[in-house]
Amino acid sequence: AEHQHIRYNPLRDDWVLVSAHRVKRPWQGQLEKPPPEDVPRWDSNNPLCPGATRANGEVNPQYEGTFVFPNDFPALQPDAPEPDDSDHPLFRAAPARGVCKVMCFHPWSDLTLPLMSLTEIRAVIDAWAELATELGVSYPWVQIFENKGAMMGCSNPHPHCQVWASSFLPNEACLEDRTQRQHLCQHGVPMLLEYAEQEARRKERLVVENVDWLVVVPYWATWPYQTLLLPRHHVCRLQDLSEGERDSLASIMQRLLIKYDNLFEVSFPYSMGWHGAPTGPYLKEDCRHWQLHAHYYPPLLRSATVRKFMVGYEMLAQAQRDLTPEQAAERLRNLPEVHYKQRDK
Repeated sequence: AEHQHIRYNPLRDDWVLVSAHRVKRPWQGQLEKPPPEDVPRWDSNNPLCPGATRANGEVNPQYEGTFVFPNDFPALQPDAPEPDDSDHPLFRAAPARGVCKVMCFHPWSDLTLPLMSLTEIRAVIDAWAELATELGVSYPWVQIFENKGAMMGCSNPHPHCQVWASSFLPNEACLEDRTQRQHLCQHGVPMLLEYAEQEARRKERLVVENVDWLVVVPYWATWPYQTLLLPRHHVCRLQDLSEGERDSLASIMQRLLIKYDNLFEVSFPYSMGWHGAPTGPYLKEDCRHWQLHAHYYPPLLRSATVRKFMVGYEMLAQAQRDLTPEQAAERLRNLPEVHYKQRDK
C-alpha cells in the first residue's frame, strides 16, 4: 500500500504500475463539471425520448420499457465495400462490416440504472441477451457497452447503451480469447472461473456478492475504481444465463451502481461492457475457455470533479494507478447500498 510495484494482468497479458502514494500529491489541474441534477424527464429536443424526432427524421414510438433502434450514425455498416489490396505489408487493410444499434433502458431521461427498479433492470438484461442472440447468428462479435456521463463521451442525458456487431474480432476480444485459451490449456480450468473462486475466498478486493455473482476491483485494475463483474459458475455468453441468474444479475448491478453513485454523491460516470465467447461461426466451436464477464471503467479518482488522466507515462510506457485495488475495494465495499438520493425517503 505504501511502495510502488507492478502487477500482472493475465487477461490482457500486460502489467500495471501501482503507485499508491501518488494520490496524496496536491492537485491544481483540471476540475470537471459535475453532471446536472435537473435533467428533464421528457424533452422534445432529446432524440432518445419517446415521441421525439431523431436526426434522420424518424419519430420514436411512445415506448414504455426498453427501446432498440438502428444507430443513426453507425460506425459499422453491413454493406461496406472491400478495401483496396495493399502493395506493402506495412500498409494492410481488411474488410469491416457490421451493424450498430442504440438501446434505451427507460423512457425517462432523469433515471439511470441504479435508480431503476429490479424489474426494469431485469428487462434491460433480457434485451441485452435478445440482441446478443439475434446479432450473434451472423456476426462473430457483439459488443454491448454503456458510456455513462459526459465525462465518458456520452452526448445524451438519457439512460441508454449501444450494441455494435462486427464481422471481425476486435483487439480486446482477440487478446482475451488468446489468454483464456492458454490458461485453460495450461491449468485445466477457465481463467476467470478460477479467479472468481480465489477472490471470493480472499475477500480483500470484493465489493459485493450474491449466490450467482461477485464484483471485485481486480488485482490488476488500471482505473481508480475499476470493477469486474463475474459469474460464480461457468457460463460462456450473456444469452446462456438462466432466469435465476438474470434476476441475481439485476440485483448485483443495482447494488454496485448505487455504491458508485454514493462514492462521491454524484451520478457516477463510467464506460462498461460485456465480454463473452465469440458468436457467428464460433457458435459451432469449443469455447469452454471463455467466461462471461463485464468490465466497469470509471474515471473519477479523488472527487466528483477530479478524474484520472491516462496520458504521458500511461500512453508511452504502461498503465499506472494512484491507489491500490485493495484500498479502492474497501472504500466501495463500505459504502451504503441505499442511494444517496433516496436516503430521506
